[in-house]
Amino acid sequence: MRTDALQIDRFYQTEQGRAARAMIVRRLAALWPDLKTLDVLAMGYGPPLLEMLETGTRRAVAFMPADQGAIRWPGDASSRTVLGEDAHLPFRDAMFDRIVLIHALEESQSPPHMLREIWRILAPQGRLVLVAPNRTGLWARMETTPFGHGRPFSKGQLSRLLTDAALTPTAWARALYAPPWKWSCKGDRALGWEKTGEAIAPHLGGLIMAEAVKNTGALTPRAVRPVRVRLPVLEGRPATALSPHKQIAKET
Repeated sequence: MRTDALQIDRFYQTEQGRAARAMIVRRLAALWPDLKTLDVLAMGYGPPLLEMLETGTRRAVAFMPADQGAIRWPGDASSRTVLGEDAHLPFRDAMFDRIVLIHALEESQSPPHMLREIWRILAPQGRLVLVAPNRTGLWARMETTPFGHGRPFSKGQLSRLLTDAALTPTAWARALYAPPWKWSCKGDRALGWEKTGEAIAPHLGGLIMAEAVKNTGALTPRAVRPVRVRLPVLEGRPATALSPHKQIAKET
């Protein structure tokens, strides 16, 4: 059972939720600074991010899984919220230039099927940013936040999922270094934690963010196979590839 949309919405009205949104958007804005001619889809629960990004887009749509439920977005205009099954997305092929996946992969019944559908609706050379709980972070251990539900991931696990779906990883980062408590996320404290974490313990961020580009050299993604989600893996040297203060590059 997925976390209810209303519960996620209430989270983003808390100090922790506002800090999470700010730290994610901080990296998204650095990675995708100009969306004026692009069509953008947020899958899972994306309104908190779209509220800060959609003014620069040609078109923005929020897709929410049926078993999660949905809220109307935006609240003061014609709704651009779509409700459906994440393994059978109700969009035509190559429809979106950019897709953000948040509060989706960790509770999906079949992550490979979801990513295969994302590959289908991405435009040629379209880009995906995937936001998922980090297995080694504190946020994945706190069930009072949406990031504490479902399966957390490591970089290696996400890399295999993306590659199997014919999505080539291009950049990696961790985000949300502040502990998941109200006092540590209040005001500008979250940004202070973020800068400190990037400098001294970049692998301990609460979230993993991965950018991937659609591989058009493959006609279809690889066949779906079972996903191992809790086996330990070796990680390479971390780098804040999506940080606004550093040049975007592959993590080495």
